[in-house]
Amino acid sequence: MDRPARELSLLLTSPRVAPGLLSAAAWQALGSADHVLAADPTAPTPAALGAAGVDMARAEGVSPAQRAAELLALPGRVVWVGSPDGDPGLAEALAVQLPEEDPPTLELLVGSWDTPGSRLLDAVAVMDRLRSPGGCPWDAQQTHASLTPYLVEEAHEAVEALDHLDEATGPAREHAVEELGDVLLQVLFHARVGAEHEDEPFDVDDVAAGLVAKLVRRHPHVFGGTEVDGAEDVARAWEQIKAQERADAGVAAREHPLDGIPAGLPSLARAAKVASRLGRDGQDGWLSDATAGLEADGDAGAVLLRAVLELRGQGVDADRALRHTLRTVEAAARDRSG
Repeated sequence: MDRPARELSLLLTSPRVAPGLLSAAAWQALGSADHVLAADPTAPTPAALGAAGVDMARAEGVSPAQRAAELLALPGRVVWVGSPDGDPGLAEALAVQLPEEDPPTLELLVGSWDTPGSRLLDAVAVMDRLRSPGGCPWDAQQTHASLTPYLVEEAHEAVEALDHLDEATGPAREHAVEELGDVLLQVLFHARVGAEHEDEPFDVDDVAAGLVAKLVRRHPHVFGGTEVDGAEDVARAWEQIKAQERADAGVAAREHPLDGIPAGLPSLARAAKVASRLGRDGQDGWLSDATAGLEADGDAGAVLLRAVLELRGQGVDADRALRHTLRTVEAAARDRSG
């Protein structure tokens, strides 16, 4: 079957994929083209194609209408190598100017797709731009210390947005995406500040590489030959691997199960963590008795701790439960006032 006399392909590529990594269909189209044009032949993708032997021409037109007229006037098979900005207005201009007599066959030819996680590269680039000379003065002044309160605040806001998200739809899920983005921003920000240290810099690749290594190391049942029997077995192995990591790093082993619990945790979350650590150490009974004794002595906090222990026994997160209750009370109070 003969191919149509005139064809116009708009080659779309992802700026987040290395230039020149194209689909087989894209390379076939480029190899059979009579004319290959780009707005800027020195841009990464056109330059890579030129280095691979593709004869590339620079478009004379500047506006979408001018480029559309130029492409439609060429005979044979024409391939337009899309610009990183997606050539806004070009497709519309082509539709308006498409001749009624002997129109070329138009196609959108996808040469490369974004890979999962590739938009993270955009986030890193934006953060770098904000922090670099000529960027944002406020961002440029920040330090790890000045940013820490925002990390704590954004983490709490994300927790609030994620509560009951499994059953939520629509705006609630969109809000959760936004709040998770704010947490991600804090990670990118700290990594960018870390990259500027004169003696011991670290960047976002170091952060990601460390995370990948840790996840692989702590999941030998996924990435190795270890076999496990359920989630509890995984949790036990996780703690053993963490202890071995500390030993390999020359860090002293925990002298007590409660060592290492962040002092800044909210009180209910800290109470749950204490209960969990002591429970894994076989001290559930002692903690229950100690709490009862403190409560008998009139310790007000022991009342709260007992409630945490009772809820934990029911599989309920006390901190999350209280957040839910407070939201209910606040909503009722507002309705009552209104």
